[in-house]
Amino acid sequence: MPKKTCKFFIDSGNDYVIAVKANQPKLHRHIQSVAARTKPTSRYIATEKTRDRLTKRTVEVFHDLNGIDPKWIGIKSLIQVERVGTRGGKQYHDLACYISSLICTAQEFAQGIRGHWGIENQLHWVKDVVLNEDRSTIHLGNAPANLSVLRAIPSAKLR
Repeated sequence: MPKKTCKFFIDSGNDYVIAVKANQPKLHRHIQSVAARTKPTSRYIATEKTRDRLTKRTVEVFHDLNGIDPKWIGIKSLIQVERVGTRGGKQYHDLACYISSLICTAQEFAQGIRGHWGIENQLHWVKDVVLNEDRSTIHLGNAPANLSVLRAIPSAKLR
């Protein structure tokens, strides 16, 4: 998500929690560097067992903003989420980074981030996997957005 989007949220009187992925390599590396050398201001650890999955999530919040490009308007927190566990008997390890304009505890960020993944799992997974939205060859004008809305209608009934 571009720096302009952060500015838009702040200018409109809102806050944000945004995932930082490989498409923002400098910021992504910076968050990992801060997490490696700095004690978090807040940490929350939760373990969850569902069906064939066992997941331990460690959420850490940092406020060391030295070295962050000032064009990332409104940043007050850096968040790192480590997910370790087993899925279908296989081990996995995932590290996700976030920025936020909020100052919250790690537990509060954990609840918000996990809540977002509930939406991903319920709606987006259905649209992507069941309805093959990612394989659509329709790319012109408003057609992709219109079809996305139509595909969401049956998904809403599944919830």
